[in-house]
Amino acid sequence: MAMATHFTFPFNYVVSEGSRGREKFVPKLVRAVASGDSAAPVKSEESKVKLGGSDLKVTKLGIGVWSWGDNSYWNDFQWDDRKLKAAKGAFDTSLDNGIDFFDTAEVYGSKFSLGAISSETLLGRFIRERKERYPGAEVSVATKYAALPWRLGRQSVITALKDSLDRLGLQSVDLYQLHWPGLWGNEGYLDGLGDAVEQGLVKAVGVSNYSEKRLRDAYERLKKRGIPLASNQVNYSLIYRAPEQTGVKAACDELGVTLIAYSPIAQGALTGKYTPENPPSGPRGRIYTREFLTKLQPLLNRIKQIGENYSKTPTQVALNWLVAQGNVIPIPGAKNAEQAKEFAGAIGWTLTDNEVAELRSMASEINPVVGFPVEYL
Repeated sequence: MAMATHFTFPFNYVVSEGSRGREKFVPKLVRAVASGDSAAPVKSEESKVKLGGSDLKVTKLGIGVWSWGDNSYWNDFQWDDRKLKAAKGAFDTSLDNGIDFFDTAEVYGSKFSLGAISSETLLGRFIRERKERYPGAEVSVATKYAALPWRLGRQSVITALKDSLDRLGLQSVDLYQLHWPGLWGNEGYLDGLGDAVEQGLVKAVGVSNYSEKRLRDAYERLKKRGIPLASNQVNYSLIYRAPEQTGVKAACDELGVTLIAYSPIAQGALTGKYTPENPPSGPRGRIYTREFLTKLQPLLNRIKQIGENYSKTPTQVALNWLVAQGNVIPIPGAKNAEQAKEFAGAIGWTLTDNEVAELRSMASEINPVVGFPVEYL
């Protein structure tokens, strides 16, 4: 099958530095210890899953925060107080609806982009503000190490992690990931992940954009130290199923490594918001073109029809399709409270096997965009 010559990128910059017998997801509430009349939600164990072979448990859906503070790919190239307030709303609404797993990275909100703010800094600020109101609030944080060519050795991982912790204002994070495989020195990076676990700086470790071979190598290297590889974060959606075609999904299932799906709604293409007459703005418009969106319409129409049977939106159907694949945690990016609430409604119910298969069949007729090139290294 021919593939379009577009590229999607899971971070801000590269070169310069995600049955009808359904049940509703209703988080239990308890009275908050902090002052105020509102209550803080508490997640039941049923709403969480173990991340790979680690002891870490996270919600079945997380929130990606790549766009927070960014002005090089998202936000129409500008970041302002209005967008800051919206991001804070996305954070609080996620927690209010039982979603407490947030994924960031040191390169999100690049310091080399004038006017941008570090996503880690913003997430850390939101966590502190939340805990001032709800001292018992629980937030699971995942961040990532940038395998830049000039970074060498295991100590570079620890140094970068400590810098991330400073920006987050935390003493440790729940999940630390290698954002992409390095051009060289990957053994040292993996050793650095192991050191981070042994130093108590992280609860679990993972990789991102790793091919099947690199995934297996990472799993075995960490296994020798008795440390499980918890996750592999890759581009995966109904219309981008490269992890299935390259063996990454099967390897994750075999090894007990959780697949975390970034761009799970194809950067908005699966929401139904965009049409050939109304394509996305900015760099996404060069990826999800009018021609591509035209070919996507029959699938979007069917997704909408299925969603109506469940009183669900196309976005929720697309995310639920991923969850139905098993061993997958989607992390859609939430820019505001409305999106966050919608994402939370993607779990707690299940598409039928026939619906899952039908959507897969229809999606197979669409030539996918090309993902981040290092997936194939």
